[in-house]
Amino acid sequence: MANSPRWVAAGQSDPGLVRERNEDRWFADVDRGLFIVADGMGGHAAGALAAEIVVQSLPPLLEERLGDSPDLADPQTHERVRAALIDLSRQLRDASTGEFGLDGMGSTVVMALLNDDHALIAHLGDSRACLLRNGQLRQLTRDHSIVQLLVNHGEITESEATHHPARNQLTHFVGMEAALPDVCCCEIQPDDLLLLCSDGITGQVGVADLLKHTEPRIPPDEICRRLVHAANAAGGQDNETVVTIRVTAPASH
Repeated sequence: MANSPRWVAAGQSDPGLVRERNEDRWFADVDRGLFIVADGMGGHAAGALAAEIVVQSLPPLLEERLGDSPDLADPQTHERVRAALIDLSRQLRDASTGEFGLDGMGSTVVMALLNDDHALIAHLGDSRACLLRNGQLRQLTRDHSIVQLLVNHGEITESEATHHPARNQLTHFVGMEAALPDVCCCEIQPDDLLLLCSDGITGQVGVADLLKHTEPRIPPDEICRRLVHAANAAGGQDNETVVTIRVTAPASH
């Protein structure tokens, strides 16, 4: 677990009970307020490589685009983050093109960039960001997936989406030719809890269990441990990764 004057953060990743290797990766820079979860896709070791490229390459791309103290509520900042993710997708595609065993590799990504007042959230794929405040859990991202499109058009319910045969088919991800990242921003306040999760967590742990394991008194490292345990107890069908950030201090002006 790592601390800054403004937040406490922790992360944990587990291969689950079915997959032979862990193709998830996570990153945390508490001083900068940058947190990332990536879920790699591809045969053999390509998925793990894709996720590793995401967590290694995205921080310097963001630093190049944003500098030291960006205004997270500024629409221009959102465009720069979007551009950094498009650059990341291009880099991953270039790294895989023509390479034996790597063609078509890709990764999801969900990131949070925090300052005193705001959290900027960006993502590609179905790894999610959620905000817990006063016992209410709000999903900050909307999956880039076939089943999410079906839900959006009223063709299936959220419950049906959980078991739909197309639930793992993504519409946008890092490494595709025309990646279209979503970027949003929300205000944060003391005692807020942000969760970044791969679908190995959200696909196995329902909202009720998420709420049960994310009470304000529970430290972030224990929250991570409990969520991974809950995902494994529910079958552990996929790699499981979660980063938990608790806001601890009021905004300083």
